[in-house]
Amino acid sequence: MLSADSLEGRLLFAIPKKGRLHDKCLNLLSGADVQFRRHNRLDVALVLNHPIALVFLPAADIPSFVGKGNVDLGITGHDVVLESEMEPFVTEVLRLGFGRCSLQVQVPETSSYKTPSDLAGKRVVTSFKTLAGRYFANIDKELGLQEGKGTQIEYVGGSVEAACSLGLADGVVDLVESGETMRAAGLHAIGTVLETEAVLIQSRTQKKPEFAPAIEMLTKRIAGVIAAGRYVVMHYNISRDKLEGATAVTPGRKAPTVSPLEKDNWVAISVMVEKKKSAQVMDDLGKIGAEDIMVFNLDNCRV
Repeated sequence: MLSADSLEGRLLFAIPKKGRLHDKCLNLLSGADVQFRRHNRLDVALVLNHPIALVFLPAADIPSFVGKGNVDLGITGHDVVLESEMEPFVTEVLRLGFGRCSLQVQVPETSSYKTPSDLAGKRVVTSFKTLAGRYFANIDKELGLQEGKGTQIEYVGGSVEAACSLGLADGVVDLVESGETMRAAGLHAIGTVLETEAVLIQSRTQKKPEFAPAIEMLTKRIAGVIAAGRYVVMHYNISRDKLEGATAVTPGRKAPTVSPLEKDNWVAISVMVEKKKSAQVMDDLGKIGAEDIMVFNLDNCRV
């Protein structure tokens, strides 16, 4: 680690040092023009073009460092914020749209368990003991299980999916992204505890007021990068008598830009459209009577 003196006067921004969020975070920083050079075996990197220091930490630790330490901003999972019980200390400033997965209740495919309630009073293994404990405590309460006879929640730090086959658990609670690991272990999901994704978090306590402009700048840049990945710009021409129908198909984030054309009764429309819906939107516009429909990818934007 660099010395404390080298971090003086810099905004501290925590990034997951490895795992499923790490590479996505690096791409996000690149898109936000946060330039840095990380030396081998160092978990702090000084940003070259802003008074910022990147601190690479385990994702599970980031909410605590942001909420109770000197770190100003961080990127971690929504599930991690809840599991660490840091909601009173941090604010989720932005949902980032990547790292999406589900925290699910899983049981062996050959078992007789069909719903999470079937596991009440049984053994459940997880690395999310807080979230799983709350989830099954509600089930136990609904079923009227007496204290001492409720669901047993056991913590393991890894290999959660192996707990059933190795005789440690009747069911598990674990993150599911593609489901390949779950299926390979002979498990299937019977319930969802929560849906999660990567989030940008900030301390609820303003520690260094002088960094407020830098935090606002970073937040807007990151929001712009996320929007640029989610949206495309669609441009098309249409007659004014069909404008109402066309703008109903392409309302935009706020409103479309409408520009008159020299041709009588025709206008040009420029609008942001969700990338995943763009092909269907083009089809719908063609049916309405739009012409010269073009789509442009966004490198960056401000929203």
